Amino acid sequence: MDLVFKALADPTRRVLLDRLFKRNGQTLSELCGGWEMSRQAITKHLAVLEDANLVASVKRGREKLHYLNPVPINEIGERWIGKYERGRLKALADLKRSLENDDG
Repeated sequence: MDLVFKALADPTRRVLLDRLFKRNGQTLSELCGGWEMSRQAITKHLAVLEDANLVASVKRGREKLHYLNPVPINEIGERWIGKYERGRLKALADLKRSLENDDG
């Protein structure tokens, strides 16, 4: 999970993930479009994302297509965000029950 947090810490990598979310299966050339960053820099960012298992790539002929893997992000949600939300939701449910009991 440390690799996922490290990968998500960089804003450029988050933008790459957002681009893949909007349209999965892009080539390096497509992902580089609109950036003032070298292909080599984008390739390094993609390597970090692949190491964190956030991006998977598949060769198709001479092209390499990149795909978003949302599973590690979901695991973060379940592990870190979900457990904190459960307490808040329980507190809201308890408050609701308490207010309803006061009325009756």
